[in-house]
Amino acid sequence: MPIAAVPDYLGKDFSEASPGMRFGYYLPIWTTRQDQEQQVRRRASSKSFEGREIGEHLDRQGMDATIARWSDRDRNPISGLWQKNTDVAKQVWQSIAKFSANDKNLMQALHSRQQQQALPLANCGQLLTLEATAIAPFTTGLGNEHPLENGFAFLNPYGLPYLPGSGVKGVLRQAVRELLSGEWGETKGWDEAALTALFGKEGEEGDKDHQRGALCFWDVIPQLKGESLAVEIMTPHQSHYYQQKPHMGSATPHESGQPTPISYLSVPPGSGFTFHVQCNPTLLNHLAPTLAQNQQWQTLLQAAFEHAFTWCGFGAKTAVGYGAMERNRHAEEALQQAAKEARAAEERAAKRASLSPLQLRMMELEAGGGDNPAISLLQALEGGEWKELDEQRQVAERIKALWQGEGKWNPEFSGSNKPKRKQKERCQKVLSWLQKD
Repeated sequence: MPIAAVPDYLGKDFSEASPGMRFGYYLPIWTTRQDQEQQVRRRASSKSFEGREIGEHLDRQGMDATIARWSDRDRNPISGLWQKNTDVAKQVWQSIAKFSANDKNLMQALHSRQQQQALPLANCGQLLTLEATAIAPFTTGLGNEHPLENGFAFLNPYGLPYLPGSGVKGVLRQAVRELLSGEWGETKGWDEAALTALFGKEGEEGDKDHQRGALCFWDVIPQLKGESLAVEIMTPHQSHYYQQKPHMGSATPHESGQPTPISYLSVPPGSGFTFHVQCNPTLLNHLAPTLAQNQQWQTLLQAAFEHAFTWCGFGAKTAVGYGAMERNRHAEEALQQAAKEARAAEERAAKRASLSPLQLRMMELEAGGGDNPAISLLQALEGGEWKELDEQRQVAERIKALWQGEGKWNPEFSGSNKPKRKQKERCQKVLSWLQKD
């Protein structure tokens, strides 16, 4: 079996490593001497012309000479020692793409951490959050160097797929430029001044006239649908032309070239993407005060996102439909509800922090009193929970206020209704606490 290029003390089982580590440092595709011998024997056992040729050479010259000869061949060579083992590449792709339970949990934990950091900023109007669902495969980082021909973008040190914030900014800037071109109808409120204020401006080479934009784009952690990344294949038919290898047939393109299947990773459709865009309000007020009024910058950005989801796409291979998304308003509503609950929790915490120990205790008793919070307070008062006269009066005042609000304050009742007479006695007890010296 091919091995990873790591020290022996690390072992050979890397199933618990992150997808990024399995794709990078722990990639088990490097050929050993044992792999070469297995390849020779497997090919020699074939009933093809090549099999007979290898078998005869193996019998006459031995294993070393056979490996040396077939390693130098241009077509279908045996993998060289410590070179990439092409025979097992397909199996390796599947092991890389699989997500373990730990990978899924870490992915969700990172997403939750972003949400927690986003809530305070969203509450003060400094952050726009949009939820989207991929309606096509998403891939990125294909240009990164990698032994398996195509790379992929993993977020270090977590080893999970991600879309860099710089990539989000680039796509949205392009979406705004397309809107400004007029080829898609309305500009959705965008103009050159807004583009410069929000995205910044970079002058020509040697020019010092640069300007920082008011927006900051967060990295996006896709929430994977299913248990693994997808392994896809593209098959160029003119490798001899693109790579300028005349020995493969000709230096000019033609349809009789050797097809070369090339695998690459992608995030499957249906996966969730949460986009966070943070605004610097001080800088925006300085550059474009009108965009800061009534959160106008958010309205413009939402229009840019809608255009980007439909026409631009995110990541690589967008020209063939990759990276297309649609807005997930249901998820946004859930996020807004969570933000609302968080604000309410903060308000309750702030209120509790401003209360005295007596007020906090009264709140606890009222909450535990169910439909009769005043009765709960009266029982605690009669049970001697408070010794100070001032505290007793405050509790009595609270009981009186609760009964007045419910229409049950009747210390002067003179009828024969038994429940109301019992309530009259309670009210008179409260009065006695209020009239104590």
